[in-house]
Amino acid sequence: MKQPAEPARESVSPLLIACALRIERFALGRGDRTSAQGPVTVLRTGMGPKAAERAVTRTLGDPALRDAAVIATGFCAGLAPGMHPGDLVVADETRDPRGATVCEGTELLVKELVKAVPGHTVHTGPMTGSAHVVRGHERADLLAQGSIAVDMESAATLYTAVQAGPRPVAAVRVVVDAPEHELVRIGTVRGGISAFRVLRAVLPAFYEWHRSLLLPRR
Repeated sequence: MKQPAEPARESVSPLLIACALRIERFALGRGDRTSAQGPVTVLRTGMGPKAAERAVTRTLGDPALRDAAVIATGFCAGLAPGMHPGDLVVADETRDPRGATVCEGTELLVKELVKAVPGHTVHTGPMTGSAHVVRGHERADLLAQGSIAVDMESAATLYTAVQAGPRPVAAVRVVVDAPEHELVRIGTVRGGISAFRVLRAVLPAFYEWHRSLLLPRR
């Protein structure tokens, strides 16, 4: 007896997770991938906005990733008093001189990160992109403008992603450098510090964010 044909499965949109540094890529590579909802690519862009733009443009030019949702992640400098290394920042928008890119699913990401990394504070607000390491009065100026964190790649990554085509984007960063805990340079981040362990644990939250995008809209 002929069996009825199974209904065709809808293709699942891929997820692109972009970071800049080798140590960030290493941390993400050691994370739990068992709950991924579809194809996942972790892209190391290299440091700085220009490197991020080139890498994201090239990667999204691949037909297999053309419709990918994009998350920018890695380490950042926290701007607000009371932030500590290991805290998480979920952007509601990223900013650079070209304007703001609105992030999707911020509340869901916060909820899932609290579950994935219990005991670590999650901050939400604007994240600013810079072409250089920001210190001193520049940090105070950015905080006065409403930003709660700064890094060199997130804004460029998300701006480039949405310019390549409409897609959900988000930015989640782990604080390694804060007003009371300033690093001399980003290269002093080592695998044993809390920020590395936090970044290693965030992937399930990213996958839940991605899964939510695949659900029917009401």
